[in-house]
Amino acid sequence: MDSQMYHYATVSKALQELAEKGYTTDFNLEEDRIKKEDVTIEHIYRYEGESDPGDEATVYGISIKSGEKGVYVVSPGAYTEKKAAKILLDMSIQGRMATH
Repeated sequence: MDSQMYHYATVSKALQELAEKGYTTDFNLEEDRIKKEDVTIEHIYRYEGESDPGDEATVYGISIKSGEKGVYVVSPGAYTEKKAAKILLDMSIQGRMATH
């Protein structure tokens, strides 16, 4: 996995950057596709709320085998609640381990 990690001031800035790069599908609305399709994480944007930890989020720029690109936004609690979020977290951890 050749994903790139970025830090932006806001989630909306990360989403804007990804949209400009062609990541237009909202996989939060099509979460089951992350579980069923061959997904590649290409970008990871982290947003950390300065005053409120509840404002933290991770924005994934992902593509599927067909070439379709989109985004998936995850709050910290979603990693234990949502299967798609856990899949992406596991993929990003495996990718980091494989590069070291």
